[in-house]
Parts: sequence; structure tokens; C-alpha cells
Amino acid sequence: MRAVLGAEFLGTFWLVLAGCGSAVLAAKFLTPDDGTQLGIGFVGVSLAFGLAVLTMAYAVGHISGGHFNPAVTVGLAVAGRIGWRLVPSYVITQVVAASVAGAVLLAIASGTGGFDAVESGFASNGYGERSPGGYGLVAALVTEVVFTAMFLYIILGATDDRAPKGFAPIAIGLGLTLIHLVTIPVTNTSVNPARSLGVAWFAGGDALSQVWLFVVAPLVGAAIAGASYAAITGLRKAPRVTEGIANNP
Repeated sequence: MRAVLGAEFLGTFWLVLAGCGSAVLAAKFLTPDDGTQLGIGFVGVSLAFGLAVLTMAYAVGHISGGHFNPAVTVGLAVAGRIGWRLVPSYVITQVVAASVAGAVLLAIASGTGGFDAVESGFASNGYGERSPGGYGLVAALVTEVVFTAMFLYIILGATDDRAPKGFAPIAIGLGLTLIHLVTIPVTNTSVNPARSLGVAWFAGGDALSQVWLFVVAPLVGAAIAGASYAAITGLRKAPRVTEGIANNP
């Protein structure tokens, strides 16, 4: 079990450090001479999140199942892919790893003069005035529920025994990239309570007051997908990437 939780820690840490790090450090980067924008923008941030999941799914997915996300863990449990008694240890590990990644990112970002995590938003999620596009609470709620559900459908389908073998991390990583491409303007994209909490601690104030939505909505969306996947797609089998975990809780 130590190896399993260690793998989840590494994967979640890398997801938050690389994904949120791309938003904090590289999304907008202006040259000192003429202010030319050399940053990676929304597309680059979307790719960073997708690549982080893809790389760690291949690196440690065979050990822990490669969840890196409390919503994924809950969705898989609802779908019968893992035992419920594993859920608390997975979720605690993911939140701790995300928080450590947030602390490391803060240490890096603070290396330049004038950085303020609260003022910058620190890649935290939000709605209303804290939404990149000014989207309200209802839009944010619908976005996080629906897109998390779609993310779980991708995961459940890609890891189904009927799916082509060896390609699940690619489908999952590209799926997360696509989700970010669509939803960054709405909520700054969560679909992952650990990712949201990991930076909200440091963004403080308004970020913490709104983080409840980015915990509740992804869990609801994941549960919907977990409960309905079998009915939509037919008989499902235990997935390859979590088989060892499911059989040896």
C-alpha cells in the first residue's frame, strides 16, 4: 500500500506543479524591452495539464491506477473499479500532494520581486469576478459537473478491457487537454478537487470562499459517470490499470 500511495503522491504532485506552474509562471510572459507576449497562453496551460497526466499515467499508473484526482477515485469506486475502503487514503494522499506542490510553486514564484499569490490568483479556480471570462456560479457549476463526468467517461472507457491496450494514458491526457481548452475561460478549470485545494490555500480569501464548488461539483460529475457508464456502454470489466489495486485492496 505504501507504493500505491507513493505513486499517487508523485502523480498528483506533478500534475499540480506542472499544470498550475504553467499558468503561474509561463502563461503570460512579457519581454522586458518591448513587452512582447512570449507566454504559452491558454493552449499551453491546457497542454501542460494533459501532458502531466499522460506522463505520470505511464510512469506510475501501473502501480496505483493513476488517479491523481479525488473525483477520479470516487468515480471509479462508484463504478466498482476499486474498493471503497481505498478511497479515504487515496483522497488524503492526493490533497496532501497537491498542497505540497502548491507550496513548492509558491516558493518558485516568489523568487521574482513583487509576486503576490493573493493578488495574482495563483491559478486558483473561481466564478463571478474570479472567473477569467466573468461566468457566474450556475455556469461554473454546470461546467464542472458536466466536464468532470465526461473526463470519467473517457477514463472508464479507455481503461475498459474492451479498449485497445496500452493507449489509455494518451486518451486520458488528451481528454484533460481538451477539457482545459474549453473551460479555462469559465472556471480556470478544476475537474479535480485536489488541484483546486492545492493552490487555494495560498491564494486565500476569495479563492477559499469559492473552493467549495470545485470540490462538490467534480465529485458529483464523477459519481454520475461512475453510476451510468455500465448502463450506457454495456457490461464492463475491471480495468487493466487498476486491476491489481481492485483485487488487492
